[in-house]
Formats: sequence, C-alpha cells, structure tokens
Amino acid sequence: MSAPLPAGPARSAVVRNPMFWVALLYFSEGLPLGVFYDLFPVHMRQAGVGPAEIGLLSLLGLAWTVKFLWAPLVDAWRHHRRWIAAANVGMAAVLLTLATQPEALGQGATWPWALLAAFTVLSATNDIATDGYTIELLAKGQYGLANGLRIGFYRVGMLAAGGLLVVAGWMGTPGQPAWSAAYAAGGALMVLNAALILLAPAQPPRAPAPKGAAADEWRVLRSQPQWLLALGLVLAGLLWPVLGPVGKALSWAPVQAISGTWWFKGGIPVGLMLLGASLMVRAARGPQAARLADGPVFGAWVALLARPGMLAVLVFILLFKLGDAAMGFMVKPFWVDAGFTPAQIGLVSVNVGLGLSIAGGLAGGWYVDRAGIFKGLWVLGLAQALSNLGYAAAASVVPHALLGAEVSANHQMVVYAASALESFTGGLGTGAFLAFLMGITDKRRATTEYAILSSIFAFSRAVAGWAGGLGVEQMGYSAFFLLTFFLSFPAYALLPAVRRMLLRDEAR
Repeated sequence: MSAPLPAGPARSAVVRNPMFWVALLYFSEGLPLGVFYDLFPVHMRQAGVGPAEIGLLSLLGLAWTVKFLWAPLVDAWRHHRRWIAAANVGMAAVLLTLATQPEALGQGATWPWALLAAFTVLSATNDIATDGYTIELLAKGQYGLANGLRIGFYRVGMLAAGGLLVVAGWMGTPGQPAWSAAYAAGGALMVLNAALILLAPAQPPRAPAPKGAAADEWRVLRSQPQWLLALGLVLAGLLWPVLGPVGKALSWAPVQAISGTWWFKGGIPVGLMLLGASLMVRAARGPQAARLADGPVFGAWVALLARPGMLAVLVFILLFKLGDAAMGFMVKPFWVDAGFTPAQIGLVSVNVGLGLSIAGGLAGGWYVDRAGIFKGLWVLGLAQALSNLGYAAAASVVPHALLGAEVSANHQMVVYAASALESFTGGLGTGAFLAFLMGITDKRRATTEYAILSSIFAFSRAVAGWAGGLGVEQMGYSAFFLLTFFLSFPAYALLPAVRRMLLRDEAR
C-alpha cells in the first residue's frame, strides 16, 4: 500500500514530481493484472478447476487486446484521471461481489465469469487512460527513469496480489483459505487508488478534433472494402479462441486430428490477425489513406501502419514476450500442484519478488538509457528468457503434492529460486520493451497509438495463456516450460526491422 505523503513543502515537491505519479499510476495498473494472473488462478486451481479450464480464463484477457476499439473514446473525452478512478471503483465492486460468494468460482456458475469479464474490460480501460496520461506527462528524456519506476511499481501492484494470497492463507487454514477476506482487501485497495489518482495533475490541453471528423472518417471507411476486410480478419483473429473448437468448424480429417493441440489452437488466431494486419498495411499506403489520416478513430492506425517496416515491427511486438507469456499463466497452477499454500505463494512473491522486481526494472531502465533501446531489447531479452529455464528445472525435480501437504525445504528453495530469477529478469526485459513502445509512439495520438501497440502484446499474452493450459495437460509442466524458453527467440529475426524503425524515429 502507498506510504502517506510527507507534510508541508516536502509534500508539495513530491506531488509536483511526475515520477511520483508514474509510480502511483502503475501500481494502480499492475494490481488488477496481479489479481487476474495470480489470485484468480490459485483460487480456481485449489477449487479443483483443471489447467485447460484455467487457460480459458486467459481468454478473458482479450479485453486488453481489443482495448484499441474504445481507446479513441478515452482520448477524445480526455479527463484521463476520471477514467482511471472510475475503472478502479468498478473493479473494486467486482471484487467485493466475489467476496460475498467466493465458492462460486469453483462451482461452474456463469455469473462469476461475467464478473471476471467485466473486471478485465475495466482493467483495460484503466490501462488506456494511464498509458495515455503518462506519455503526455513525460518528456522523451525521462523515459529511462520513468520506465524503471513503471516496471518496478507495476510489479509492486502485481505483487500486492501476492499479499492478498497471504491474507487468504493467514485468515483461513491450509486446506480452507479465506478467499472472502482476500477479495474484500483487494476491493478496498482499489477504492484507495481511485481516491488518490483524482489528486494527480491535470493533463496538458490539446486542440479538439475538427467537428464532424468522426462521421467523415466512417464515410471514407465504408467506401474502402479493403479496410473493412482487414478489420474483419483482425477481429476474427482476436475473437477466434471464444468462437468454439476449431475442429467443429472444419470437416477435413487431417485438420480435425490436430485441431485439439495447443499449437494449432494458438496458430489460427495469430495467422488471421497477421493476415488482417498485412491488408491494413497495404490499405494504409493506398491512395485513399490520406483521407483517413486525420480521423479520430482510424487516423492512429493509418499513421502507424503507413510507416515503412511497420508490419515486421508489429510481429516483433507480438513475439518478443511470447515465451514469457506462454509460461506465465501456468506458473501459479504449478505452485499449487507442488503443494504450496496461498500464504506461501504470496510470501515468496512479496518478500523475494518485490525487491528483485524493482531492482530489475530500475536496472533495465538504467541500461536502456546508456546502451540504447535496440541493444537493450536483445541483451535484456536474453536475460528474460532465462527465467523459463529456471521454472523448467524446478518442474523437473519438484513432485506433485496434495494441498496442505508438507513441501520439503529443498523443493521450496528450488521453486523460490525460480521465482526470484523470474522476477528480476522479467523486469529487465520489460524495461527495454516499454521503452521501445514509448519511443515509437507519436505524442499527438499517444493514448490511441499506445493502446494499439500494447493491444498486440496483450493478444500474444491471452492466446499464449490459453494454449498454455492445453500444453501443460498434454506435455506436463517441465516439458512445456522448457519449450517456452525456445519460444522467446523467433522475435530476434525481426530485430533488423526494429533497428531501422528506431533510427527513423530518432531522425524525426
């Protein structure tokens, strides 16, 4: 929880410092993701939900993928602090509702899933407003330090979800955690975030869009079938995982034979999305594209996709953290299956991961400031991949155990070491990645452009998490975690295109 502000002139200096608000805003952004990726999976696994079904939970993360659809609304209405506060209050309402009937998450009821879907939509809205506000607040020379703080306090927010696991364990028993107390504490923390964020400085004013610009934009769009086809393919790729099993829609026997595999299920939506993006790139460079360039909704898409080499850069964003994303959603189910209690899981995250996450984020930001974004991407990306090997090794030696059973000291240390490695190296890789995304974002369309770029990353995370549940069931934890290490490297083939993009942006 945030420390109280100092009094008098010292308090005024702290509040005027943009880095203070970066820290608070990204704690507020990281907490919902920690609840989604740590608290919900641990609760569901302990309630008897299988890895494949927990992987389906990842599909609710598609809200972070399609957030670009309503990012222009946030950008146009402005008042980003109000968006952030309202989203936090809405997420608090979801958690407080779950606190009244926590057992419903393990009983197959529909309404808790609807609440979780609402939670991800609100979290995605919070992300849109936070990222746009931060980019407008900072100068480019502040990106290194700011990204270090972003990563560190984003991780602090995520790790606060580990603190909620501790609450569940301490206020319950090893076999019966107090989930109501954990959800109530999370809701209270989000209400506090909402109140503090309303005190942040107002964002700088901006000239309004021309009257009727949105209507003109849609008129041009309707006359361009290539744009509509491209949009349809992108949305089909984004929503494919929730449209039902692929095999039911395809009658060709060889396809049916492989349609249940994790790699096929992940490959179809990725392929559709890339096909749609390639058509968008062609359309963005066509003769009619200039008529869309000033539009409030698709103007940001046109400006991004018209840049030389942008399709390769989009694929890089999709792939850079693929290995990390594929493993990440299955880490907490692995801990549960290894016999760790919620309190143990939370304590490891809070006591060990907290300092290492902040250290990794600050070290990554420091390195990027001195070595540059490009070198930071490939050097720190290699370090990021090491955490997958740590978890693969841990899963190979730590046996499955029943909830509440005693986990040997040696096995505890193996899992704790893997967690520590993941916390530090994850911060390093994210530092370079966020600096890259911010570096290629145009401040004039900061909210929408950053939402588009981060949506692509969120798509990778959602699909990889979904496929990861199937992968664990088909391969086991150790073999799948080892495979995710190798998934970290396809992005490296696209680094030359990334370098050209960065050089062009520096020359602007």
